[in-house]
Amino acid sequence: MADVIDDDLYQRTKALLEPGEIELNGAIVHTEYESQEDVQMMQATIDVGDVIAEHAGHDPRDCYVYSGNDDSNFSSNQHQGLTLEDESFVWECQQLLRNGTFDVVIYYEASADHEAILEDIRELGHDVTGVVSAEFE
Repeated sequence: MADVIDDDLYQRTKALLEPGEIELNGAIVHTEYESQEDVQMMQATIDVGDVIAEHAGHDPRDCYVYSGNDDSNFSSNQHQGLTLEDESFVWECQQLLRNGTFDVVIYYEASADHEAILEDIRELGHDVTGVVSAEFE
């Protein structure tokens, strides 16, 4: 298991990745943004989504964010990154306020370069814990 900042959140994220139609990997992005900094937290989510899009073989300019606010099937802090061309899945996330700051649990297809994604998220200035689907084997 990787170095884990929040074991409970790690276990919950692992449960989201359990085998389904698509093999997924994920990241728990720990921000310093407090509840009143929701605009900065949303920008951080978009920046992380752009990193994932790049390492999944998509141009981030060809992707958009579909938000939970737009759909009663989503929670208000749940978002998806989709391609403009055919609305294909790129990533999905939940923004969670925990211990006074936001954590972003984000997952994406396992074919994306997981280690490069984690490295680039760190370069954005965030602590991150990676979760890989291979841990279920």
